Amino acid sequence: MSRTVLMLCLLLTTGVFASSQSLRPGGIAIVTLGASTDPRPTVTLDGRPVLVSRQADHWQAIVGIPLATDPGSLSISVDGEHMTIDVAAHAYREQRLTVKNQSYVTPGQAQLDRIGAERKIIDAALTNFRQVPIEAISLQAPVEGPRSSSFGLRRFFNDQPRSPHKGMDIAAASGEPIVAPRAGIVSATGDFFFNGNTVLLDHGQGFVTMYCHMSTIDVQQGQAVMAGEPLGAVGATGRVTGPHLHFGTYLNGTAVDPAIFLDD
Repeated sequence: MSRTVLMLCLLLTTGVFASSQSLRPGGIAIVTLGASTDPRPTVTLDGRPVLVSRQADHWQAIVGIPLATDPGSLSISVDGEHMTIDVAAHAYREQRLTVKNQSYVTPGQAQLDRIGAERKIIDAALTNFRQVPIEAISLQAPVEGPRSSSFGLRRFFNDQPRSPHKGMDIAAASGEPIVAPRAGIVSATGDFFFNGNTVLLDHGQGFVTMYCHMSTIDVQQGQAVMAGEPLGAVGATGRVTGPHLHFGTYLNGTAVDPAIFLDD
């Protein structure tokens, strides 16, 4: 069956404001598919399932665009048919940080082994696809405080280049409570080398949020939480220069800009 694909920069029915530059690496694409009376379509990007939401009269896919995407056409599969998304170029700024503990810049072998084991836990949580109905993807703020526009920054630690920043830093004092921005299930927790005390929250269909550098963790793996319930508290664990919350949002296993989802 042929489908009409419509890319929207502002879609009020999802409760999400996607800015005029959301069709960029690290942004999202909202694809209107068939009528909601049709069977639920199967959508994938690079073999990974994509969130599909039933709206009043249609289905829509909400696609996370990977940060490493080159400008141009990005191909998705809808029930086996290839469709393209036009991705705009976007230049992210640079960020240079000084870290006193050199092991956080050039880890030794034992630390690399630990990082590799932790990466498997985190990746499993980020790529898990739990099939539940989702009508909206808006989020409340997990903690109050000034929000940086640090997502996508090309980072240099002690003048050495590292991977881009894949979240938003929210400034808050150590001990400030962190709450769930919407209902979900705790898919993983741990004290990780770079991220410190961390919680990953699964909201369904590959929509995952991450909370890093916490001083305390107040939830357990497998626990169901409602919006506004406490997850833990702000801290300065892991690779940090001071207390804050690193807040990450993920779709189809890829990091996307948290600012897109926040209500205010």
